[in-house]
Amino acid sequence: FHDYVCPAEDLLGAEGKGFGIAMGVLDAGRIGIASQAVGVARAAYEATLQWSRDRKAFGTPIGTFQMTQSKIADMKCKLDSALLLTLRAAWTKGQVEKTGGRFGTEASMAKLVASEAAMWITHQAVQIHGGMGYSKEMPLERYFRDAKITEIYEGTSEIQRMVIARAETGLR
Repeated sequence: FHDYVCPAEDLLGAEGKGFGIAMGVLDAGRIGIASQAVGVARAAYEATLQWSRDRKAFGTPIGTFQMTQSKIADMKCKLDSALLLTLRAAWTKGQVEKTGGRFGTEASMAKLVASEAAMWITHQAVQIHGGMGYSKEMPLERYFRDAKITEIYEGTSEIQRMVIARAETGLR
C-alpha cells in the first residue's frame, strides 16, 4: 500500500480512529472467547460428573473418593467464577453501547479467567478419567486441546494480565 490514498467515501469509521475501532472489536472478541472457554469447561465438567458416578474402583463410584470430590468442587468453583465474569463482561459491553465508554478491562478479565479455568478444568477432567481421558474414545482429549487455544487467541493470558494491570495502575 505504498503511497495509497483512501478515498473519503471508502473510509470505514472516523479518520484517525482506526486503532480504537480495532481494539473495540478485539475486546468484543475476548468476550466471545471467554464464552467459548466456559462452554468447553462446562462440557469437561459435566463429562467428569457423569464419569465419577459411573466409574467404579474397589467396588465403589470414584466420585465417593475425597480427592475426586475435592477436584470436582474446585472445578465447579472455577467454572462458576468464569461464567460470572463472562456474563459481567457481556453486560458491561451492553451498557457501554448505550452510554459510551470502555469495557476492555472486563473483557480481558473474563477472557483470562475463563480460558485459564477451561485449561485447568480440562486437565483435572483428564486426571479423573485416567488413561481414558487421553483416549480419542472420549471427548476430553479434544476439550483439552480446545481449552488450550482459548488461552492463546484474541491475546494470550500474558497480554490480558498486561491490559488489566495497565487499566488498574494507569501506568504503561
